Amino acid sequence: MTRFLIGRRVFPKAADGFRRLLLAWLNAVLLEYCLLPAFLRGLGDTSGLGEMSAVRVGIVTLLTFLALHALSLKFRTQKAERIALAVVFLLLAAAAVFGGPTLPFSIACLLAVAAFAVYAIWGWNDRPEVTAEPKKVRKIWPILTAVFAVLFFAFDCAWTLGRTATLSSPTYDFGIFAQMFHSMKETGLPLTTLERSGLLSHFAVHVSPIYYLMLPVYCLFPAPATLQVLQAAVITSAVVPLWLIGRRRGLSGPQRMLLCLLLLLLPAFSGGTGYDLHENCFLTPLILWLLYGVERKNILLTALAAGLTLLVKEDAAVYVAVIALWLIVRSLLGGARENRRELFLGAAMFGGAVLYFLLVTFLLARFGDGVMTYRYRNFAAGDSASLMAVVRAVFVHPMKALFECVDAEKLRYLALTLLPLLGLPFLTRRYERYLLLIPYLLVNLMSDYAYQHDIFFQYGFGSTALLIYLTAINLADLRKSWLRLAVLITAAATAAAFFGAVVVPKAIRYPTNAIRYRAYYSYVRDLLDRIPHDAPVAASTFYTAELSAREIVYDLDYCSRKQLLECEYVAVASHQKDKEKTIRYLTTNGYTVYLTYENVLTIYKKDAP
Repeated sequence: MTRFLIGRRVFPKAADGFRRLLLAWLNAVLLEYCLLPAFLRGLGDTSGLGEMSAVRVGIVTLLTFLALHALSLKFRTQKAERIALAVVFLLLAAAAVFGGPTLPFSIACLLAVAAFAVYAIWGWNDRPEVTAEPKKVRKIWPILTAVFAVLFFAFDCAWTLGRTATLSSPTYDFGIFAQMFHSMKETGLPLTTLERSGLLSHFAVHVSPIYYLMLPVYCLFPAPATLQVLQAAVITSAVVPLWLIGRRRGLSGPQRMLLCLLLLLLPAFSGGTGYDLHENCFLTPLILWLLYGVERKNILLTALAAGLTLLVKEDAAVYVAVIALWLIVRSLLGGARENRRELFLGAAMFGGAVLYFLLVTFLLARFGDGVMTYRYRNFAAGDSASLMAVVRAVFVHPMKALFECVDAEKLRYLALTLLPLLGLPFLTRRYERYLLLIPYLLVNLMSDYAYQHDIFFQYGFGSTALLIYLTAINLADLRKSWLRLAVLITAAATAAAFFGAVVVPKAIRYPTNAIRYRAYYSYVRDLLDRIPHDAPVAASTFYTAELSAREIVYDLDYCSRKQLLECEYVAVASHQKDKEKTIRYLTTNGYTVYLTYENVLTIYKKDAP
């Protein structure tokens, strides 16, 4: 009896424990979902989600886990548990498909069932991971990689500088950051009047001290265009850690070159600067440096990259925490005794990321605008729209999360992110790597905020780093070098096709228009520049970036009437919303025409009292 209580088998191995815990949880979720009345099982709303109990799911999970472990003490149950996992998920998927019978969701369920079936038959791949000592490669491959990087940098600069030159960069977000950097240069503080139509620190909205890394260059060349060039340099630099990761994983020179080219051509990466500067541009290189630090088991590099990633934005803690969780699980699966250093590192990273997130979100709630949880209202049961509501929703109803990930409006994003990678991030039997997909699902697919699954916005930079890393390490598991090369050639060609068809047409029109209508845009900018730089001004959204080098500037679409009347000058574009109404209000309150250019731009000046 004593041996039964304290023997080695009382505490399961990590792999057995994770498998039983997952099986117990899915069993609890299936039971909870089937207990719902039929009219509440629909996945299109949150009515059923609100009736499901996290407490019941937790209790049933615990009891089922204990029962499974008790059985394992007497019988060899590993194979049966793997089969049971596939069967339970199949039943859950079948029940959910009846609740949300859409073709994309049905296909997603079939693919997930196939993954569970593969695990049931072949299990987890527990061979040692592929790593290699650095090997010398012919100089042509790093040179070609550098050439592709320079070409991409030039392409991105042409695109974004073209947007600036053609006055196509709106207040949100470029005008905000242009004024913020001017303030940082003058006062050292990230102040802006554009973000919430009143003087405040940008850090009251998003905590992004990483921007100070750009400030020295901006101080040398203080202009909005400098910010566009800096962003292009930052994202292009991601090829450096990716090349090193490829070397660490034993990829040959041409394979590393193709891997870096694949990153540069990915629509979610190459298109991410489509709406100008954003702090998220730091995520791709920093996350790849963090992963390279993990690969090298370099604690200093890992800690530095993790710390800098946290400084990008309050929600960047998600990326650090997920990487840390992957490290913890990987070390446990490999045997904590052999991987104790990795386990401690993962635990420290996870704890640091969670503590930082809690601290920053507390400060935002106490002194700022709070965390933008409204982007997950599709998971809010009742009136709750907090981040904990999202966690609860995934815990009690994972099929609802899967349903939201393959919503019709997200299919294009799924295609543009996964097809160029040939689905490689998912093609592995090292299932702990799936943890690195959490940010892709959480940030880009689960939210109903349209911009988060649009390749031309900045929300893909973080998840792209993890997707390309998974592509690299899953490729490295292929034993045949020629097969790795063939896969990379196919992936790069696919990415190039998407890049040419989707990204280039959108990007090229800005520099084209900047050259074709150079005199026109130059004249408009000259007129705007004739507004005194010390005068408070309100302007249409596409003029605020050009007028940002001043203490007070407001966007006409968002400022109050009181703020408008505090401005000495008002720049009104032909496309201004409610233009005639705005002009009548200005003239009624003592503003007269100061400068005008045909029907394109009219600048009003407030008459002296």
